[in-house]
Amino acid sequence: MSITTTTHLNFRGDARPALEFYQSVFGGHLAVVTYTDAGNVQEESAADQVMWGQVLAENGFHVMAYDVPSGMGYDQGENSFFVSVRGRTVEEVTGYWEKLSAGATVVIPMGPAGWAPAYGMLRDRFGVVWVVDVVSEYNG
Repeated sequence: MSITTTTHLNFRGDARPALEFYQSVFGGHLAVVTYTDAGNVQEESAADQVMWGQVLAENGFHVMAYDVPSGMGYDQGENSFFVSVRGRTVEEVTGYWEKLSAGATVVIPMGPAGWAPAYGMLRDRFGVVWVVDVVSEYNG
């Protein structure tokens, strides 16, 4: 028996563009179910927002997301979570870094670190903080 974990991101109206962006970065298949699709419209203004969505790619990338209904509390927080993308080579992660950087604020520029051949941190245009690095003997 085995299990997997998947990052599930919560947004307030930005889930679809965020998922589309992550698909453009990592590839894969985008699936979106709106509140209308699920027959669960509680506010007309949110009918086309994402009740469930995901990007699932053959390279192992998997993220889920939804739009928190306006009737529920939502606070994205300052540092409530990071999404970690870890690859085997500098070349592999550099490609993801370059794409994620579009419209992002770089927190720590991509470069060599004491524990990895490459490491960087950025906050993307949706407010999600990404840690991108290369597996080493210390963090494998």
